[in-house]
Parts: sequence; structure tokens; C-alpha cells
Amino acid sequence: MNEEVWTEDAADAAGGLDLLLTDAALGVWRRLRPDSSLLRLAGGLARRPRFTVRQSAQLAAELGRITAGRSTVAADPRDRRFADPAWQDNPFLRRSVQAYLAAATTAETLVAGAGLGWRDDTRLKFLLTNLIAAAAPSNNPLLSPVGWKAVIETGGENTVRGLRNLAADAATAPRVPSMVPAGAFEVGKDLAITPGGVVHATEVFELIQYQPVTETVHRYPLLIVPPMINKYYIVDLAPGRSMVEFLVGQGHQVFVMSWRNPDARHRDWDLDTYGGALVEALAAVRTISGEAKTSVCALCSGGIMASMVAAHLGVAGQLDQVASLCLGVAVLDQSQAGTAGAFIDEKTAAAAMAVSGARGYLDGRTLAEVFAWLRPDDLIWNYWVNNYLAGRTPPAFDILYWNADVTRLPAALHHDFIRLGLANALVTPGAATMLGSPVDLGKVDVDAYLIAGITDHLCPWQSCYRTTQLLGGPVKFVLSTSGHIAAMVNPPTNPKAAFRTAPAGANPADPGEFLATATTVPGSWWTDYSSWLAERGGGERKSPRTLGRKAYPVRSAAPGTYVHDR
Repeated sequence: MNEEVWTEDAADAAGGLDLLLTDAALGVWRRLRPDSSLLRLAGGLARRPRFTVRQSAQLAAELGRITAGRSTVAADPRDRRFADPAWQDNPFLRRSVQAYLAAATTAETLVAGAGLGWRDDTRLKFLLTNLIAAAAPSNNPLLSPVGWKAVIETGGENTVRGLRNLAADAATAPRVPSMVPAGAFEVGKDLAITPGGVVHATEVFELIQYQPVTETVHRYPLLIVPPMINKYYIVDLAPGRSMVEFLVGQGHQVFVMSWRNPDARHRDWDLDTYGGALVEALAAVRTISGEAKTSVCALCSGGIMASMVAAHLGVAGQLDQVASLCLGVAVLDQSQAGTAGAFIDEKTAAAAMAVSGARGYLDGRTLAEVFAWLRPDDLIWNYWVNNYLAGRTPPAFDILYWNADVTRLPAALHHDFIRLGLANALVTPGAATMLGSPVDLGKVDVDAYLIAGITDHLCPWQSCYRTTQLLGGPVKFVLSTSGHIAAMVNPPTNPKAAFRTAPAGANPADPGEFLATATTVPGSWWTDYSSWLAERGGGERKSPRTLGRKAYPVRSAAPGTYVHDR
């Protein structure tokens, strides 16, 4: 198995906060158990008896051909689960794969043809995806060639190591196979090492300013707002893979908010708390830079909050302080917003709020477990085979280390996100408020740059695209390669990087129309965004010699202290 390939696939599946995953408070097994959707599936198939009988007969006939050795069913050559030659060379193993593939195809066809509504269809496909993934012969220790070869090569030592790995993973949350070795990286030594300093701190966040490396800088600084459920250093990974490092090298003045990892003492921190923190950070950045405007780049849940703050600034007559707005993998219109959205309803929401309310926070480890089961082949069974059957240590990969470095979500913010998602409040002017102001995204008329990932399973790109119809100013939409997080960590050195975009303002309501007319551009969107940002950067000036200002002295070196909170 090619470690580079499957760690990249896992990175595509690794997730930040998706707004509608708030029922993670109730545990992943709630998602995997059958519910009333199963009854509606049975009813849908009963109303289509010819279709159901035809699919069953076709499966029976195919199983007969498999038994007789006459079946042509074969795994996709790109399916790494069955890449070992033994799956083809051994007659028994070949038949086990063929039977598995035939049964899986029939099950998927039955669900797809049952005529279910979006919510039931999505719920059942999630359940079916996990059942099919779990049933793969490659996961069976009695069948897996990977496991048997490891037994021969290690004299059975792999079994001992595998059981030890399994026991360690089962002992602590999230109870899924480890995707990265513990201690593989050290924040401040291997990751988040772009030179800078903490120039402001509150109970909620630390503000990091990065040291310019060019003789001149663009006048208007950039403030990056990370998700509230993750550590900020997704934008400052290893050298060469750091968005902060890249933008600083392009002559931008870069600031980043590093959120505190809250606990039960901070249960009352809500959307207004974080919105107020962003307003305070913007004021600090303007004072430190001496400029009247600041650009904002906000990711995932940070993008939801930042868009609401922009609406508040508009009501307060202060939107002219924002030079531009960038939203990365952020969904503002929650209608049909991915797999997770199909699982939340009023009853589930109330139960989830009760759980986080009693504890004072939503544990990020619970979210990590839910995210893993959204992509079981990549994030569960891939590592099941590697860690437990082969008894190997997973490879070290910076995104996966960051993904495992989970944080908590305060109960009040958790509740606000649930209510916001249930009401889909951001699409209706005035249905939500921020810092006492009604939120009307149509009045956010600053230039905006939107990024989505084409294989994002948490925030589908079509849902991200709908923001083009909500904001009131010129919008450039960029559709990047990869998924939720790998789309964001997309350095120019990535040979596979590419993105699709259309001329500014060419944003039809139908995302399919956008895709049909968009132009594919080779390379990273980082370069495109840097150029776009420079055009709105207010010209150039000499780089500042020192960090901070008299009122905002440097308190400590980057990455600060909050990033180390556990």
C-alpha cells in the first residue's frame, strides 16, 4: 500500500466542524442504528415489487456464476483494498471479493431505486456505506493477505503488536484506529513555526502577528479566522505547507486568531462571544498596522461566524473597515448540507443540547469519531488493516496530526450552531442576530472570495457555492481539488493542485451551470488568492521593523500558549 496516497486520502476525509454534526453529542452509534427510514425503505420497495424481484434475481444469478467460476465481476483497479495479487490468484479469495461486490451493488441499487426523500435516502446511504465498508473481505483477519503475509514475515509478532494497538485505541476516545503516531510532531518545533509573536490576548483568543520577510508589504493586513473547534495551525503546518508562510512570503501582513480550548468554565461562550472576539481582533489589527481596513479570511465554522460579524458591521456602519472577505469550506445555506444534515431534527437537537449543557461543552473527540465514520473505508478500515492486522504504526502526516489535536466546543456555542442550522437562519434576512444586529448577508457588499473542495463530504461544494447567491457584493468562487481540509492545505508545490473558477460575477444560481462553464486552472488557489488579495491591498508600503505597537506589545513568540491547551 502506498503510504503517501492513503494518507492524502485520509487528509481529504479529515474534518473540521460541520455545522450540522452537532448531534455528535449523542454518540456515533446513534447514526449507525436503523430508524424509521428503514421502514420507509421497506415500504418503497414493496411499492416496486417488479424492481425488487428483478434485483434479487439478478443477484442470485450472479452468485451462481461466481460459485461456478464464470463471473466477470472484478474490483476497480483503483480499489486499494484488493490490490494484493492474492485476491485474484487465489480462487477462494477471488470468489469472496466477487460475492461481496455483487451483494454491495445490489444493496446500493435497491436503496437508490426505493423512491425515498432526500433525508431518508441520505440516512440509509450512510448506514449502508458503513455496513458495506465493514463487510469487506479485506478487513477479515482470516482472509486478509496483508495480515497473513505479516504473520509470515514477523513470525506472528504482528498479531501481538496489532492487539496492543487495538487495546490502546479502545481505551480512550475517540475509539477509532489511530491515524497518526502519538508524538509524531511537536507544535512550535515541527508545525506552526512561521516566525511571529502574540501581540494581544483575551480569555477567548490570542492574536498572532507574523514577521514580514519582504522589503515592502501590502498596506491592508489580513486576519485569518480558524474554525472554533480546531487548533489554528491548520494554516501554519510544516514549512512549505503553511498558508501563513506562503502569504507572508508574498508580501502580505498576516495575523491569525488562536482560539482558547474551552472547558466547563466557559459553557456560556456563544456566537456573540466569538463574534465580539473577532471585532476586538479587527480593532487590534487596525491599530497595530496603522491602516483603516483589514481583509478577513475565515474557515469552516469561523466563516459562518465571520459572515455574521460582517453583517453586524454593516448595520453599525463599519463595514468599510473590511477590505475583503474570504470564506473557506464554509456553508451558510444549510439546506441539504451534506450527510450530517440528514441526521438532525428537533428531537435529536434537544437531546444533543441536553448532553453538552450538562457537561458544559461538546468534546472534540466525539466529533472526531463521527467524522471518521463518515468515511469508513479511508478513516476506519484502512487503519484497521494497517494497525491491527499488519501490526504496523501509521505513517506520520501533519494534517492528520492536526486533526487528532482536538478541542472542545462551549455548550452555548454548540446550542447556537444547532439552532442556526435547524432554522437555516442565515438565508432569511433578520432571522439571526450577531451582537444585537439583525443578520442580512445581502447587505455584506464587500468583495468576497469563496473556496470549496470538490470532494468535500462535510461541506459539499454545492452548498458552499450557494453563498454566491447570499452575499451582496462581487463574489469570486473557486472550486479546489481534494476534500474538506486538503483543499485548504494546497501549496503551490503540490503537483496535483488545480482549481476551477469563472469570471468575477459569473455566478449562476445553479452550481451545475457554474461547473459547466468554469475554467480549470492548474496550480494552487493560494497563488490566485494572493494576487486577488493584493489587488485589494491598498497599495504597498515599507515593511514594519517590529511586531505589535505600544498598546499591543509582543507577549510571547508564536505559536503562543493557547495552541498547547489540551
